[in-house]
Amino acid sequence: MLHRPSKHKDFGVFLPVANGGWIISKTTPTLDGLYQQNRAAAVAADQNGLDFVMSMGKFRGFGGETDHWGTSLESVTMMAGIAEATTNVKIWATVHPLLQNPAVAAKMITTLDHISGGRAGLNIVAGAYKGEFDQMGAWDDSLDHDARYAYTEEWTSIVKRLWGEDSVDHQGRFFTMKDCQSKPKPLSRPRPDLICAGVSDRGFQFSVREADACFIGGRSLDEQRDASRRAKAFAETLGKTIKTYAMCTVVHAETDAKAEALVEHYKSGVDMAAILAMLRSWGVPADKLDAVAAHQGAFMTKTVVGTPANCAEQIAGYVDHVELDGLMLIFPDYVEGLDMFGADILPGLRAVYS
Repeated sequence: MLHRPSKHKDFGVFLPVANGGWIISKTTPTLDGLYQQNRAAAVAADQNGLDFVMSMGKFRGFGGETDHWGTSLESVTMMAGIAEATTNVKIWATVHPLLQNPAVAAKMITTLDHISGGRAGLNIVAGAYKGEFDQMGAWDDSLDHDARYAYTEEWTSIVKRLWGEDSVDHQGRFFTMKDCQSKPKPLSRPRPDLICAGVSDRGFQFSVREADACFIGGRSLDEQRDASRRAKAFAETLGKTIKTYAMCTVVHAETDAKAEALVEHYKSGVDMAAILAMLRSWGVPADKLDAVAAHQGAFMTKTVVGTPANCAEQIAGYVDHVELDGLMLIFPDYVEGLDMFGADILPGLRAVYS
């Protein structure tokens, strides 16, 4: 029985825009990374009353037996199609500043905002991985980690100005704008949502300073709670508020035992070669790869397991302990999972967090 009254929480979906989704395994339901599955997931989220759908930007996978994330759609153009297929859910697309001029990105998200009737949001990814960008000649070795965030801050400030000003003149470290104009303006007020995830101190500062919501991480629930509190405290010093979100995978069945059996089944098909490649791309040192991969396992996020009622309790406990404003949900089978979530979990969460 849910029993934790609190303020409204947002519940959304991380769409399976790349094959395999967020469980790196040969034994999960097939997620092909293609449009029809993404559209079906977004429509299910919309029909079941969730708050947002988001897609990442991914340009290279991790190999292994599953070629995990080797097949993916481009985020903004896919979300334009999903905007036409949905009615209420917010539509959050991902852009990498290293790949898009800010005037082009501002126009792209404005276009998405008009297609969706004012539901667009922009997820900004400042870093990314060298190998992914090197393959297309888009990695600048002269920009270290902090410089990439300085670049992204300047990029973001220009995007915001183009959304709100008739003309933008800017002479900065990375960009020059000369009477730069962008019409029409977004329908969203005051502007489209900005979302970001920053793990490093520099990334964390950027996320809280520039975004409306940030995804937080941590090796434990207490570390995640501390990050959530730190984000809100830092935002307060800036005279603003920030929402904190995290990711959560939901594995459900009619009994706890059957749900646990599903988890073990997915774990039995773990694609360790893909996990090792992913961790290398993240910069995990070679001498720590095996240990980190064993700890990581097939599941990439916090996971709740059990009957719908028990999953609901676990979700509420997670949200409350970490002091989150929302969760971005992942399912092994999206349509089945979302229909269950909409029927058996979300109404109780809405009653508690109202």
